[in-house]
This record gives sequence, structure tokens and C-alpha cells, in this order.
Amino acid sequence: MKAIIAEKPIVAREIAQLLHANERKDGYLEGNGYCVTWALGHLVSLGMPEDYGIRGFDKASLPIFPNPFLLIPRPFKKQNYKGYQADPSALEQLKIIQNVISRCSSIIVATDAGREGELIFRYIYDYLKCNKPFERLWISSLTEKAIQDGFKKLQSGSVFDGLYEAARARSEADWLVGINATHALSIAANQDVYSLGRVQTPTLALICKRSEDHKNFTQKKYWQIQLKHRKEYLDFSSLSNEQWEDKKQAEQTLKSIEREGRATVEDVSIKTVQEQSPVLFDLTELQKEANRKLGLSADEILQTAQGLYEKKFITYPRTGSKYIPEDLWAEIPEQVRILNTIDQFKPAVSTLKFGNFNKRMVNDLKVTDHHGLLITTKIPSALTAMEKAIYDMIAYRLLESLSEHCSKQVSHITIKVHHYEFSIKGSKILTKGWRAIKRILSDQNQNSKNDESTSNKHKVEEMLTELPELKIGDELKISQADLQEKITQPPRLYTEADLLSAMENAGRLIEDKEEQKALSNIGIGTPATRASIIETLISRNYITRKSKTLIPTEKGIKVYDLVKGKKIANVQMTAEWEIALDKIEKGELNARQFITGIKDYTTEITEELLSLAIPHENIPELKCPKCQQQNLIINDKIIKCPNVQCNWILFRTICGVQLNMDHISTLIKKGKTPVIKNMKSKNGKKFDAFILLNDNCSTVFEFPGRN
Repeated sequence: MKAIIAEKPIVAREIAQLLHANERKDGYLEGNGYCVTWALGHLVSLGMPEDYGIRGFDKASLPIFPNPFLLIPRPFKKQNYKGYQADPSALEQLKIIQNVISRCSSIIVATDAGREGELIFRYIYDYLKCNKPFERLWISSLTEKAIQDGFKKLQSGSVFDGLYEAARARSEADWLVGINATHALSIAANQDVYSLGRVQTPTLALICKRSEDHKNFTQKKYWQIQLKHRKEYLDFSSLSNEQWEDKKQAEQTLKSIEREGRATVEDVSIKTVQEQSPVLFDLTELQKEANRKLGLSADEILQTAQGLYEKKFITYPRTGSKYIPEDLWAEIPEQVRILNTIDQFKPAVSTLKFGNFNKRMVNDLKVTDHHGLLITTKIPSALTAMEKAIYDMIAYRLLESLSEHCSKQVSHITIKVHHYEFSIKGSKILTKGWRAIKRILSDQNQNSKNDESTSNKHKVEEMLTELPELKIGDELKISQADLQEKITQPPRLYTEADLLSAMENAGRLIEDKEEQKALSNIGIGTPATRASIIETLISRNYITRKSKTLIPTEKGIKVYDLVKGKKIANVQMTAEWEIALDKIEKGELNARQFITGIKDYTTEITEELLSLAIPHENIPELKCPKCQQQNLIINDKIIKCPNVQCNWILFRTICGVQLNMDHISTLIKKGKTPVIKNMKSKNGKKFDAFILLNDNCSTVFEFPGRN
């Protein structure tokens, strides 16, 4: 009997069905010599500080360096419970997996084929103290053919030891930096809880720095002159190369040009350029494109793509590659034929030349754990609107990738009036190539309500300006001259697409040119984790979504102000770690050597953060209303009594409103707050009320005008 451990029940069911293991048991499927079970994500994780006997924020215990790290069942924080508890569903599934493994002679690992999937299995394997041999199923699609091929190519688990070492090193590094930095800053902030992390803090720094630059930007007016011309029945315009900051000077120049009435062609540059077809999407590129065109968050896009993968309509979405290996090329025509059976895609498919597809997407050297995103040969059905939008993007990108390059004639003409130079730019498509498919896609988007898609379409049209034949020495009549007032624009606030680009290209943000060159293609986080980092920052109230942009909150800015310039916020350091993790995976660097470096780094940032002088809110000394013995601890989220026997606690945010110091002081001293306005009930209705302490020191509402 062989045990198979998948990452999710839906994947386990697909595998079990193929292997004819159809007998349903409690938490697994059995039959034909196989027991197929699942992990429900991360069932096992690294222990919390309390698992090492460290309670609360204790300066004397820092930095915390577990040796060895403890593995525990997935913890969760129960409301109104101090500390963490083991997740009951994780405990139950671990027992099932242990039972399945005990009945089998060997294991087939079928968790997601990547760093995190490897870690999920290995942590379970180590936690259960298992020593049975295991093989690895490595697939990029859940289609029947992909699974069958995967079982024919099972590899020894030891082949993936490098992947596991990198995954474990990442996990331990995140723990060391995150836990120690969080404890150190919380101690420096008088027990107020601030969460810091190896990737989340540099990402927060990117958002806050951009917001700061945007806010501090001083807008300046400037003026340019636009001339209008007509020749050979074609209308076109030119724009002054010079920008005037003095309006009067610009107006004088305009009058002089109007009097002249003619311009002379000084230079003509006409080039034929080839725009290569785009390659396939990786996850980050898909998230960027869907955020720009559909306004979806990175996490929504990832979850939607994961759903399409589990329904067998696309290949594995958590990929960092945009290419496919040579051996997969033979399957591409069948995917195109599938699209040709769907009316929506027929016009786009008709532009392709069967038997002469562009092979630009094929590159064995650029394929990482998984190849670029592809559709499968399963015809999509019963898709949600979001799933259809993401599927369509992946399908159209495949068709674009297979198309020939687009050939354009690009003209750049320089004309002169007196000694002032003006530029005329034009472009004309000679052969559409992949843009024929883009055009079809644009036409379909024209009717959508998505403003951004439509505006992008107009931008393409504006760029494609056809010009008459012009040569040096030609005279052009000026039919109209206008003064255009313009304003310098601040750095744009990050959208999720912009932030994903900044995270992906973090190495380019480094000021030192030599270091920038070394890290130019290294990002912070991975394609699979960047969406969760953004969601973590939102859940911790460090940033918020406003329309399509990401804005730091007051709390986020406070954290940034505390850590900017400190090592914990250093983008370069995080990018360098990604290089090290890649080397560990390839066997070029020892994982323990990396962790030793992380410990040195952790010691430095802990000392840095503990030494911070943090200005505190003017907090009054208030006795606990319940025990009347201890002064209350008042911080950002909670008010609590330090007396363990008493353990009185009050959350500062009640029905969407955070209690200020006046509210708190009046409540504790007089038993009743002033009236608090615009609180929000569970059904979203706003109301005003007093908050009172009853005889048990619990809070209750009193409504104005009512007893």
C-alpha cells in the first residue's frame, strides 16, 4: 500500500479518481493499493515564543534563537483568549495522515510543486517523526494526462532536498526576523503591539516612501507651444522641445511664431521597428495586467487562478516563469484548436498561421519550477465572471505569444521656427502580427465598463499617427499655434500593479550602481507570496485600498517613521536574501551558513529597535475598574489589566470607532463615556450611543433619549 499526500482535498480527489482509489474514508480515499489524503495547507508550523517558555514581551529574552526550532500543529488565536491554541481541524487531519502513513510502506508527495508545497509536506513528515521512503509527484496541471505523465516520472524525494532546505531557511529566517523585530519594537513602544517582518516591512517602506514623495511634491506650472499643420490632406501637430516656466516669455515666443507663420523641416528620422510578441504570463505579470485592466487585487487574481487550476482549465498558477520547455511545444497546437471551438476566440485564432507558430515562448533555460501560464485542453464551462476574465487573459496571451512580431514605421521629424525646435512623432503599422490579436481584444473591451481598458485603447490609437512624406528643407505652413499650460506631476501613488512591479524589481531601487547591477533582476518575496504580503499589510491596518491605489494608514506611517533608515526596512537586504535562497535550492550555499548570517542580522536589528526613543501618547494613569489594584496598560488596540488573576480587557475599537483618551478616561473614572457618534452596527446602520460599564465591568450601550 502506498500513501499519497496532496495539498488540498480537490487535488487528492483528482488523483484518487485516476488511480481508482474510490472508497471514501474519514479524511482520505482508498483503493487499488493506494491511500490518498491531503494536508489542508500548512498543518504544521514553527512554534511560537510561548512554546519556548517566553511569555509576553520580555527584553531579557531577546534576541530569541530557538535551537532546535520546534514544530507545532497550526496555531490560531482564539478571540478573548490570551496566546495561541492548536487548530482543532489541523490536529484532526494530522491524526488521519499519521494513520494513513502507518498503514503504508512508502509515500508519494503530491503537494503543490514548489517551495511552499515542499515545506508543507516535509514539516508534516518531520513532525510525525516519519522515516518511510517517499517519492515526488511533480506536475504543472491537474489534467488526466499531466497526472498520468507525472506518475510515470516519479522522482526520489532526495532530489528535492535543496528545495526543502531553501523553504526551511526562508521559514526560519522569517521567524527570526519577524518575531524578534516585533517583540523589540513592541517593547520600545511600551508594550504597544507592532508587527514587523522580513518582506512586509520593506514592502511597507516602499508604499510609505512613495506616499511621502507624492505628498511633499511641489507642483510647478510650465508652458509648451503646439503647432497644427496640414499637408497632403493629413492633419498633424508638432510640440515645442522647449518648456517655459515664465508664461510671459512663452506668450512673446508664441506671437513671434504666429507672425512667422511657417516652419522648416530640419531633420527626418524614419525607422522600421519590430515589436516582438509578448511571452506567456507568469503569476506576477498576470496580477499586474489584471489589476490594471480589471481592478482586481493581487490576492483575488491568485485565488481566481488557483480555482481555474483546480477545475483543470489552466496550468499551475504560482509560477515565476514566462516560458515553456521544448518537450511541451508539441501540445500547443491542441490548445489552439480547443480555443478555435469557442466562438469568442475564433477571430483571434484565424490570424495565426498553423504550422508556423512563433516559438519565442520555448526556452528550457528560463523555465523555473513551473512553466509559463497556459490553458489546458479542457473546454471551460460554468465559470464565474471573474474566472472568465482571467481565463480570457491567459488564452489571449497564448495566442499573442504564438503570433509573429508587429512591424511599425516610426517617424521622428524636427522642424524649426526661428531658432525654436518642434517635434513631430508618427507611427504606422506595416504588419499587424500579434497586434491583430490585441486589436480584437481591444474591440471587445471597448464596450466594457472598464474605463482603463478603453483609455488604453485610445492611447494606442493616438500613438498610431500617419504623417505625409516630409524631407529636410520642406516648408510647413502653421495653421494654428496654441500655448498649452501644463503642470509637473508628483510620483504616482502605488496601485497593486505598480507595487508588484516594484517588489519584482526591488534590486533596481538600490542607489549604488554596482550593487544595483548585481541585484537588478532580484525581487522581494516570490510570485506566490507577494499577494499575501499586501493582504497582511492591509489586515494589520498598515495600508488601505483607496480606489485603485494603496495608501499607508496613520499606523503604517508611524511604523515607517520608526524603522526608515533601519536595516529591517532595507530593500537591498531582502533582495540579497532571495539570491541566497536560490543558491541554497541549487546546492551552491549551505542553509546553516545562511541562517548564521540571519542571526547576526537579527541581533543588529533587535538592538536598533530596542534603542528607539518612541514618543508615547499622553496616557493617563487609570486604575483597573475591576480589581482596583493595577494601573491599566493602554495601547493601540486594547486596554488591559496587567494583573493575571484579574485579566480585565477592553478592545479600543467598538463598532468601527476607536476610543480616544478622553473616551477611555471618562469611562474608567465615571463609568460612562461622552456620546460617541457614527458607530456602525453589524448590518451597517450608523448610530450614536454612550458606552457604560455595568456592575460586572462589562461594556453596554445607552442610547441618547432612551433609558
